[in-house]
Amino acid sequence: MARPRTSPQPEVPGLTARRIAADILDGVLRRKIALDEQLSGKTSHPGLASLSERDRALMRRLVATALRRLGTLRHLLGGYLDKGFPAEAPRTETILLIGAVQILWLDVPDHAAVDLSVRLAQADRRAARYAGLVNAVLRRVAQNREALAAADAMHDTPSWLFARWKKAYGADTARAIAQANGHEPALDLTVKDNRETWAERLHGRVLPTGSVRTLAQGAISLLPGFNEGAWWVQDAAASLPARLLGDVRGLNVADLCAAPGGKTAQLAYAGARVAAVDRSPARLNRLRDNLERLALQADCIAADVLEWQPQPSQPFDAVLLDAPCSSTGTIRRHPDVPWLKGEADIATLAALQPKLLDRALTLLKPGGIMVYCVCSLEPEEGIEQIAALLTRDASVARKPVTAEEVGGQADFITPDGDLRTLPLHLPDPDPRWGGLDGFYAARLVKST
Repeated sequence: MARPRTSPQPEVPGLTARRIAADILDGVLRRKIALDEQLSGKTSHPGLASLSERDRALMRRLVATALRRLGTLRHLLGGYLDKGFPAEAPRTETILLIGAVQILWLDVPDHAAVDLSVRLAQADRRAARYAGLVNAVLRRVAQNREALAAADAMHDTPSWLFARWKKAYGADTARAIAQANGHEPALDLTVKDNRETWAERLHGRVLPTGSVRTLAQGAISLLPGFNEGAWWVQDAAASLPARLLGDVRGLNVADLCAAPGGKTAQLAYAGARVAAVDRSPARLNRLRDNLERLALQADCIAADVLEWQPQPSQPFDAVLLDAPCSSTGTIRRHPDVPWLKGEADIATLAALQPKLLDRALTLLKPGGIMVYCVCSLEPEEGIEQIAALLTRDASVARKPVTAEEVGGQADFITPDGDLRTLPLHLPDPDPRWGGLDGFYAARLVKST
């Protein structure tokens, strides 16, 4: 007798978004794959295409919050696990992290967060035997939600990194940086013109630095002004280095290590003839796409800066070098950074930067201006690089930055006249509106 055909069971609402979130979180924590690589491009998670815009936003928030509060979550959950997270079933930890995030910081009913987490465990061959553990632990989290949600965020910065910040900036500032990194950042936009108008249309505000900041949620491509090319996404701090080159109208400017291209767009819109150089063809393609949307032009060149020979081989009027770095100033926007990078990475990148600085100077004409910048908080990738350059090369001198050039923000300027922004800057009573990336920039002039 033939068996009756059964229709496949429909997917439980929200389960796919949580499963993909667990996959991506696992990719960061165990396979050391950067979050951006898993969210876009050829290396993105194959399941993303199946998600609705709402579920995609939920997935992103689950992953970002889990990474942003990872130290706290591991500490809290560990208190309910006598034997720690099951080593033979690593997915169990990921599922517990995703579940706890929903209970503590997202507007998800406790029963839904627990039930969906148990389902995720049951669907994993190794974690299935721990489904009961997942259920019990998350129920205890729900019972103690208020106390746990208010836990100190200091666990969320790895001890080695916090020790570096404490040494460089002092204990109070290091703690303020760590706390600022615990908040989900707003969306910053660099607009071509009519800042106040666009701030109103986007329900945002104009920052002292000139960026438009908004709390808009959802797909960026659906926001007003995107299709018209009226603005591009760029953290307020990241928009400052290109301005330090001054009036670049009609000048030949090299933008080195140019992707993702916000600074290229700034220079092109300001009237410069820009050579945008980056070693990653994929990142450079995204830069080209953005320039096309913005109706801006630049010569995009896929090359290693250390080997690139510009044609014609004439020196540039100005050079902007956004050097590869540990990116510890961008943890607000890239919460995977502290869990992917280590001190060895800082040392490796710091060893590369002098070569890039020296090479950049050979591309600069006498009397020309160069701006060196990094989105790092580490002294080896900032002030120490410039101090060493000024010692070894007498042909270059510092041209101090003034507060007036950065929206009157005197606290952005170091005693030496360099730019140094910190995540705690631009404070606001509502932390959703405050902060910006940590950037360092120095402006140099080549002698004639």
